Amino acid sequence: MLEDDVATADAREAARLEAMKSEVGRDVRAEIGVQAASSSGTDRARVSEVASDMRRSAIDETVHAERKIGHARTAARGSQFLDYAFYVLYTLLGVRLVLALIAANSNNGFVQFISTVTNPFYAPFRGIVESPTTESGNTLVFPIVIAMVVYAILHVAINGLLRMVASRKTTI
Repeated sequence: MLEDDVATADAREAARLEAMKSEVGRDVRAEIGVQAASSSGTDRARVSEVASDMRRSAIDETVHAERKIGHARTAARGSQFLDYAFYVLYTLLGVRLVLALIAANSNNGFVQFISTVTNPFYAPFRGIVESPTTESGNTLVFPIVIAMVVYAILHVAINGLLRMVASRKTTI
């Protein structure tokens, strides 16, 4: 019997403590809610200042990103123009190579046009190595092949430089 009375008393005491904890918790949460709801003028000013700083920072980041995109677009457009110019050069040098391979008539207007247009690009490579010629006049002009390889390397290097300029990193 005594043990039952002690157990019952312990259970009542535990229930009373739990109710007291619950009541104190409610009071604390209510007080926090009241304080949160009624912020002071300095709190509101600070919140406004922080919000303004965040807004300004977001705008600055957006402007910076737009500038980078503009630079990248300009570099991409320059790269496209460069690609086009090099492809035209490769084509003209290729046509000149094919005309030499098939022993085209050098007095023909088209052959003269191709020679005239490509001479400034072919001249630095003329005479680097011998060009084998067959008895029928067909010539494998190795300097043209060398020129095309060198211009391809130059093309890749310039495009790489444009990519580096377009995506350069700046720090303040």
